[in-house]
Amino acid sequence: MEEDFRSRTPWNWQPYLSEMCEEVGVNYDRFMEGLANNKSDMEIAGELDVNPRAIGHLREHFENYGIGSVLGQD
Repeated sequence: MEEDFRSRTPWNWQPYLSEMCEEVGVNYDRFMEGLANNKSDMEIAGELDVNPRAIGHLREHFENYGIGSVLGQD
């Protein structure tokens, strides 16, 4: 029995964390390093010279969605 299978392209339903970091001028690798080292938003913000609220939003996105949110199938 042959099935009719159509390939579907995966898509993101949330922006990648790296893209979000770039938009607000945060070095993605250093941000992730700060998270891995359990640093506070204030500590990371101080090291990256950005607003702690930006770091808080990025952390929240990471904790809720990870680094990317790919859906669909191929």
